Amino acid sequence: MGSWSRGGSGSSLLTPLLFFLLSLHSLSLTVATAGSPVVVSAAGSGEPYVGVTIGTAVTNLLSPSDLADFLRAQHITRVRLYDADPRLLSALASAGARAIVGVPNDELLALGSSPATAAAWVARRVLPFAGVNSSTPAVISAIAVGDEVPTALPSALPVLLPAIRSLASALAAANLSSPIPVSTPLPFSVVEDPFPPSQAFFNQTLAKTFVAPLLAHLANTSAPLMLNLYPYYSLMQSDGVIPLDNALFRPLPPSLEMVDPNTLLHYTNVFDAMLDAVRVAVRNLNVSGSGGVPILVTETGWPSYGDRRAEPYASKDNADTYNSNLIKHVLQDKPGTPMAPGAAAQSSAYIYELFNEDLRPGPVSEANWGLFYGNGTPVYLLHVSGAGGLLGNDTTDRSFCVAADDAEEKAVQAAMDWACGPGRADCTAIQPGQGCYLPNDVRSHASYAFDAYYQSQGRAAGSCYFQGAGMVTTTDPSHDNCLFPGSKQLGNHTKSGSASNTTTPTSDAEGSAIWRLRTGREKGFSLFLRLLLSITVVIVTDSNFWT
Repeated sequence: MGSWSRGGSGSSLLTPLLFFLLSLHSLSLTVATAGSPVVVSAAGSGEPYVGVTIGTAVTNLLSPSDLADFLRAQHITRVRLYDADPRLLSALASAGARAIVGVPNDELLALGSSPATAAAWVARRVLPFAGVNSSTPAVISAIAVGDEVPTALPSALPVLLPAIRSLASALAAANLSSPIPVSTPLPFSVVEDPFPPSQAFFNQTLAKTFVAPLLAHLANTSAPLMLNLYPYYSLMQSDGVIPLDNALFRPLPPSLEMVDPNTLLHYTNVFDAMLDAVRVAVRNLNVSGSGGVPILVTETGWPSYGDRRAEPYASKDNADTYNSNLIKHVLQDKPGTPMAPGAAAQSSAYIYELFNEDLRPGPVSEANWGLFYGNGTPVYLLHVSGAGGLLGNDTTDRSFCVAADDAEEKAVQAAMDWACGPGRADCTAIQPGQGCYLPNDVRSHASYAFDAYYQSQGRAAGSCYFQGAGMVTTTDPSHDNCLFPGSKQLGNHTKSGSASNTTTPTSDAEGSAIWRLRTGREKGFSLFLRLLLSITVVIVTDSNFWT
């Protein structure tokens, strides 16, 4: 999946009409949606939920057992995987989590060409975790076949629907007590002219040959329409037309609210507008039964860092705001959308992603979509109090002390010397060879020392002043293997995650051909080299270590 495919690369995201829409004043009218109502339900039954995706292109990824403990501590019960690693699924079972498992794009040809191969894949990868009987855990909630195939691997499109049908048939033959839906995550770019939502339609080259048959199958099997949906990229491609606040779920002045001129519906955020655009596109295909196909957002999120010139909106504050507000939107407000209001129509969503995948190639932002680093240290802290306990990294009652941005370096150095000396702050972690020594610069070291003193004083008023060199922040400054004193993340996860990757010859992430890089990222040559390296390690180990 290309870095700009999230959110709709290649789609005509904006039309000149949007310039007019964004300047319309709020209308005090109650107007019915034009045409027949669009009945598109929330994904699945029960309450809407928020999950997280887990990619594995991470340097110090937690082991499956530590990951399960981490998910339990963060109250995360829904995850999306990009493969079906049995070791990870076993660990998730112990954590009480449910997972969407993926079929990588490079496996589509085999599964789409042979129903027998699809049945074997289900028997091997799915049934042991499908709750077939009392001895098998019901971990798998759905199967995502491929990922953004129309844009990521268009050559595989002819076998995508056959693969979906074969997997669904194999699951039906298993007579499971709880059916496992089978679908495929589509990029938002398959929707053309999505703004205003009332004029949206599916890409004409895909509509009749692929999307319509897909919708018919989903309707017949009660499976959701899976979408990767990114307001971030809509904002980036809007050339300033979309207000940042509109993309971040922040309230707008009435004069800036987006109003669909055809329906007179008001849109307070881009997320809902994109969902309604999909609803209109579905309705326009007029596929029997497809009006009841639920929508499941399989990816959405915001990068915390990127190239300052190319991606100025990629920041920790914006990522915190978007993901925090998304969680509140889905779990607390449950408004549905203007075209499909109410909790019953609220789509569930998976945040992309749990960990920063620092091994991802491409633009800087590609490695910075995670809520946490691979060892469990938070990249930033969400404001999610009252959201049903989801994600334990709430900042509403937490603060840290760091070096002030505008303080002179000499003042920062003097303040750090005082904190680590007369102030008796524990500055061991910033000594050479310790976890917070790098980056080796005055401001980084001073931030740790300031926070150590601030926390030792019980965050008392004035304990972060340092003659103007310090400032209080609610963003956890912990990074990589450096855990700041004020962070209440589970230290044992961080340590075990690091240790397991430094003392074991082959990490859990490297030890399985299944537990591998995100879909579409690993080329055949890379797979060959890794396999060859694994064989070499085994041979060397066998011939030298045990003799």
